[in-house]
Amino acid sequence: MSDLAGQYIDAAISLLARVRDEESGNIRRAADALARTVRDGGRIFAFGAGHSSLAAQDVVYRAGGLVLMNLLAVPGVTGVDLVPAHLGSALERVSGLATTVLDASPARSGDLLFLISLSGRQVMPVELAMHARERGLTVIGVTSLAYPSAVTSGHPSGSFLKDQCDIVLDNKIAVGDGELTAPGADTTFGPASTITTVALMQSVVAEAVGRLAGEGLAPPLFRSGNVDGGMDWNAKLMAEHRDRVFYTF
Repeated sequence: MSDLAGQYIDAAISLLARVRDEESGNIRRAADALARTVRDGGRIFAFGAGHSSLAAQDVVYRAGGLVLMNLLAVPGVTGVDLVPAHLGSALERVSGLATTVLDASPARSGDLLFLISLSGRQVMPVELAMHARERGLTVIGVTSLAYPSAVTSGHPSGSFLKDQCDIVLDNKIAVGDGELTAPGADTTFGPASTITTVALMQSVVAEAVGRLAGEGLAPPLFRSGNVDGGMDWNAKLMAEHRDRVFYTF
């Protein structure tokens, strides 16, 4: 019996090492942008469709995370809770949906948008990145740079998410998002994109927090709600930053 569980963990570790070694410069650039947005009073948003939304959600309302991180939730695509599930995939190909949500949001020029898409090929992430930059937002794309040379773009321009961002973070995932093979299995399996993408997002936040703290600017960080006083601390920070927090009322 092959040790597929061990192989999967080894593959994830190898990918994380690549992210650490090969993306350090881009992580620093993204952290600079994030720290600057926090320092300058800007708003911060994160978006991903389908399973890409997991990495966006991971930095929002999270113990140890920045209070100022907001999820840009596009109806029908933020998660996999639609029935039928493949409707969410179809909505990624619909023009105007995500841009309408951005226009209806509190986002404004000078704000920051993390835009997560594994392939970066569908209409929604490309169009959203283009529109956000036209509106004066800084766009940080988190994607796999393996896809553009292997698949066609679904956007009329022929471009990919990587082409429409100010900063790009490569999650190192191979086309197909499967790290394992086995006799009798007709396709690769063992997806690792969530692991490396979450690691990239959290690395950027960690670096930005360190920079702000080093400048003497106490970064607004959540405490765990499961420790004494945590909920009171969090409520205080959300109230103090209510003009930049959009997941509470």
